[in-house]
Order: sequence, then structure tokens, then C-alpha cells
Amino acid sequence: MFERIANILIYQLAGLSPDTATGQALHFFLMDVIKIFVLLVVIIYVMGLLRALLSPEKVRQFVRGKPTWLARTLAILLGAVTPFCSCSSVPLFIGFVEAGIPLGVTFSFLIASPMINEVAVIILAGILGWKLASLYVLAGLTVAYIGGIVMERFKPEKWVESYVWKIQMGEMQTPETDNSLKGRHYYAVTEVKEIVGRIWKWVVIGVGVGALFHGFVPERWVSAYLGGDDWYTVPIAVIMGVPLYSNATGVIPIAEAMLGKGVALGTVLALMMSIAALSLPEMLILRKVIHWKALALYAVVLSIAFTLVGWGFNLIA
Repeated sequence: MFERIANILIYQLAGLSPDTATGQALHFFLMDVIKIFVLLVVIIYVMGLLRALLSPEKVRQFVRGKPTWLARTLAILLGAVTPFCSCSSVPLFIGFVEAGIPLGVTFSFLIASPMINEVAVIILAGILGWKLASLYVLAGLTVAYIGGIVMERFKPEKWVESYVWKIQMGEMQTPETDNSLKGRHYYAVTEVKEIVGRIWKWVVIGVGVGALFHGFVPERWVSAYLGGDDWYTVPIAVIMGVPLYSNATGVIPIAEAMLGKGVALGTVLALMMSIAALSLPEMLILRKVIHWKALALYAVVLSIAFTLVGWGFNLIA
């Protein structure tokens, strides 16, 4: 359906040819914009109906007091099914510290939360298939679990900003939740407006970058620099993701275009993870609660993890 709409608007009404770079790029852009935003609205609304009782406060309350291995697992799973992104990192970090949750567990949550969420996974599956979506989720969960353990080994408590430790318990209160059908509908609609309003520009930018890549970047260039199985393609992809700010949803069209040009699967996965969890804006936000030493360690751990994931999947593929 989405492709048919794009065909009519671009190839018939606009009169562009599917054999031209401009026609291909605009067709890719329009089809993905329509598809992603329709899926975003529907999925966020449905999940909002089911998630009216879930809040950052209840996430940390649920994790607090559990054995470390269980707390880490729960934190990662909760991070994967909650719509929190890097803009929520500071209050979530403070809330987890305030609740007495180990910092290693907190870092596992912070890795999983922007990188994996059910909205992005469903859209990823709808565009690129469940196989790739499953691989991405598996790799993300593994990186979050091991990354948190590695961070914990370095005792990062000494690198947390002093004001974080001074925050008193009970300052962040959970508002009353209306559990009626009308209340859940209102909550779901609010979720749609808030999340779509927060990420729409990054989705459009991501689709735009993907469209330009799809239409104008020659396949021979991709094959020469990113399409092969040379060891350096994965680290390059990880580095490329640092200056790009998006979320797991916005990076999907870029991955789609790269895979269509023949870029190796592991290289694409490494780029997706880097953009979602290692971008420069994400680092600057986290700097508000941790010192540069912890931030550098966090970046190094994730960079190594994403590179290993990329190499591993390229080797398997």
C-alpha cells in the first residue's frame, strides 16, 4: 500500500522516472516517511493503552532491592520496553542512584533504553524483516548486559557528579494514574503526541539521509569502502555514528538504504547501535551527571562492544 502511494505521487503525478537518482531518492523518502509515521502512531497508541501504569519512578522501584544479576536483567528488559531516550538520561540516572541501584545496573539500563524499544523493533521488522530485528535486539541486549558489568568493574561511583549524591529521597513523586478506559486512551494519545513530537524531525532526517544514500551514492563506491569484509569497515561505521543524533527508529531508513547498497550486515548493525547509544548529544547529556573519565570509559566500552558485534555478524554472514 505504501509503495503504491509513493508510485502514484512520484512516478505518475510528479512524472519522475524510477531510473533516475532523484526519482529513486524521492520515492524512498516518501514511502518510508508514510510507512514509519503510520506505524509510529499506531504502535505508540496501542503500547500506551497497555503501559499507562509504567513510569520511570515505577521502573526504578521495580528494580530496587533485587540481586545484582536479576536487577541488571530487569533493568535491561525494562529499558527495552520503555520509550525513554537520551533526553531522559539525567532524571533516570538520578532516580536510579537515589533508589540505591548499583551504577553498573544503571549503565545497563542507559545502554538498552535508547538502543532498543518495542516501537523501533516492530518498525524495523516491518521494513527489514524479523530476522534482522531479532539480531539487532539480541546484540543490543548482550551489549547492555556485558557493558554494564564492565562499567561496574571500574567502580564508576567515584566519577558521579557530587550533586547527584545530595539529592534527597522522595523528591520525585509519581502522579496519580487514571486506569479507566478513558484515562488510558488519554494517556495513549498523550504518548503519541509527546513521542512523535519529540522524534519526528530525527525520523525525517534519518529517512532523508537514507533516501540520499539510496538514490545518489553509487554502488561501486559502497562496495569499495563499506561493502566488503575488510576489518576497518566496522570501526568506520561506529565512528560515523558518533556525530549523528537519532534514535533507534530514525536510523532504520539509513540501515535500509545501506543494506540495499550491499553494505555488510554487521557493519550496518554497528552503525545503528552507534547512532542510537553513542552519539555526541547523548554524551553531552550524560556529562551532566558523570565526570569526563566515566564518560570516556562509557564511550570506549560501547565502541569496542559495537565493533565486536559488527565483526561477529560479518564473520557469520
